[in-house]
Amino acid sequence: MHREVTHRRTVADHGTSSSLSAEDLAALRENLHEQLLFRQEQLRQIAGAARLATGRAEGPPDPWSTSRTEVRNKLAASARMVLADVEAALARMDQGGYGRCHLCLRPVARERLLIVPQARYCARCQQVREADR
Repeated sequence: MHREVTHRRTVADHGTSSSLSAEDLAALRENLHEQLLFRQEQLRQIAGAARLATGRAEGPPDPWSTSRTEVRNKLAASARMVLADVEAALARMDQGGYGRCHLCLRPVARERLLIVPQARYCARCQQVREADR
């Protein structure tokens, strides 16, 4: 019985010491790019909805207008934050620093990156950051 052995090029080949294969990196880059496009479109739609709301004819005050504006503002802020995280992750990939924790400099677990590809911190350091809040 012959077993095919495949060579997995890891992120270590690119300057970090994680167990990410080239295939993992390609899939993560694609995921991040899809998130980038989604957030950009989301921000366009939120901006369009805001323009429509401000362009309505004058009439009796809408009691829900302020609430809708607050929700739009919070959604836009959240989308901008995620977009910035995604852009930063793509930049780290380009610069060879992707998959390394910003605090302890250890590799971020492959499983964590597959779930949260824009993660800047390993699970332990993320818990410490959240506990400090």
